[in-house]
Amino acid sequence: MKRLHVHVAVADLDQSIRFYATLFGSEPTVSKPDYAKWLLDDPRVNFAISGRGRAPGINHLGIQVENREELEQISARLKAAEAATQDQQAASCCYARSHKTWSADPQGVSWETFYTFGAETVYGDDDRETPVPQPAGVATGDSSGACCRPAA
Repeated sequence: MKRLHVHVAVADLDQSIRFYATLFGSEPTVSKPDYAKWLLDDPRVNFAISGRGRAPGINHLGIQVENREELEQISARLKAAEAATQDQQAASCCYARSHKTWSADPQGVSWETFYTFGAETVYGDDDRETPVPQPAGVATGDSSGACCRPAA
């Protein structure tokens, strides 16, 4: 079963953790000095926040899949529709190890489809200045701020 992923950049991590813990009725599943994540079943979402110096707001959206085959199916659909994509293998990001396919919707909103297969002890070195692939005619504006962007 897939899980919607939302990653929000926040100005004050502690204040945001208190707000979202109240909203969701539970403490974060993962809590680090610069990052927190809730893996919720109702609603089925992987909701993450980070305080890493980015402008507050939606960082990126995504779909977390349960196995590599689901990731390959979604990636193949995007490529068949001629969406600009970029694949990553064994990316280290957000205290996790994942295979990913990055894309952007027609407005330039970054989408990360990913399969997580391990944990990391650090946020990760996959935080690059490379923009997420954009559809034709869309500038690489807000999507360049997505955390864990693919390498060039």
